[in-house]
Amino acid sequence: MGDALKIVLYIIWILFAAAAAAACIHALRKTQAQERRIEGWPKVQATVTGSREGWTSGVGNTNRNRRHWPVYQFTGPQDVLHLGESEVSYAQRPVPGSSVEVAYNPDNPSESFQVEHPSKLLIGCLVPLFGLFALASFWFIGVLPLG
Repeated sequence: MGDALKIVLYIIWILFAAAAAAACIHALRKTQAQERRIEGWPKVQATVTGSREGWTSGVGNTNRNRRHWPVYQFTGPQDVLHLGESEVSYAQRPVPGSSVEVAYNPDNPSESFQVEHPSKLLIGCLVPLFGLFALASFWFIGVLPLG
């Protein structure tokens, strides 16, 4: 009975490790694809005009937190004013009148992205954390007295 339970725990461990690795790889590829896409786009300083408020999902037994996504405006080609909303969220409400750097598509200036890469920092912190957790849980399964 104890060996069968350990096998089940190892299978669950393998599935968790594979899912964590797949999620990290997907997030990294998505970030890199957006970086390549905006690499050659012109960059300007946009002015924050407000923010959209929302909540984090509260996934994984975390508390739901209020988040703010900056709404900004910038002057594109031919001095035309363009509006945009950042995909980068902040815990604190952005101050109207502050500036954020954005890259805009020269073919379609209404398509713009905030030039900030907090996801790289998040991925850089999560990968070692998942690795340590996976190693510790693998060790724990091995020393678990089942039988």
